[in-house]
Amino acid sequence: MSYKDVVSAWKSRGQPLAVDGANTRIWREGNGEPVVCLHGVPASGFLYRKVIPELASRGLEGVTFDLPGMGFADRPESFDYSWSGLARWTVKAIDAAGIKDFHLVVHDIGGPIGFDVIRQMPGRIRSLTVLNTLVRAASFHRPWVMEPFAHPFIGPIWLASTRTPMIIPLMRAIGMHDGPSSDELRAYGHLLSLEDGGKAFLKVMQGFERTPEFEERIVTALRARQFPAQVIWGAQDPALKMARYAPEICEVLGLDSWHQVRGKHFLQEDSPAEIADLVAALV
Repeated sequence: MSYKDVVSAWKSRGQPLAVDGANTRIWREGNGEPVVCLHGVPASGFLYRKVIPELASRGLEGVTFDLPGMGFADRPESFDYSWSGLARWTVKAIDAAGIKDFHLVVHDIGGPIGFDVIRQMPGRIRSLTVLNTLVRAASFHRPWVMEPFAHPFIGPIWLASTRTPMIIPLMRAIGMHDGPSSDELRAYGHLLSLEDGGKAFLKVMQGFERTPEFEERIVTALRARQFPAQVIWGAQDPALKMARYAPEICEVLGLDSWHQVRGKHFLQEDSPAEIADLVAALV
């Protein structure tokens, strides 16, 4: 099976979802309470392909969809690809999917996006699970592997490398241990560049809201929440290092500790069953 076959097989597991501003594709497995899983970069809903069936096997409904500019989602030129813009769109996507109350899982920039979703619909979220992400937006610095994407001249060149076999050693160094095959790693890069060659994805990377105003908004929403939360960390993440970022999020959430699992930045690849166990226990 080639990486294109991997992408095609993943696409066939989902369904189109019409959303105002940018249509997307959604994947839903299981019949229990919905667990909406938000991805970050450089990824798409593909990141949760192992997690959602694990959630389904535990009596939940695993749900994920592609954010605009990534995966099979639309990539309109005029879209607001900032974290605030993606959060507003996510609220619309959840409504378009007919989901009322739900449990939320966030990862990477899906964290600040999801935290802003919480600010907009706090009464509909039943629990929060945080995976390797950030909350102190104003002081956040992109990891070295992400920084080139945000620059006008280097960004397209760095993005082009993700469409080659170069992505394989890079993803294994930063993202995961031995979970995915080489073709699955190639699929990550392919899913960044569909339709527009990755132009919209580069806008996402340039749209990080690293401001005190945005940070205050999401921190206030998290501290005011009325539902339980937990933090799960891929302990070997070289990009968002556990020793720095996990305590920051736990402090904001009012938690004394976090769960560690085997994994680098994309812990969903190496520990999907462990993540599903912890989500199900919180639910």
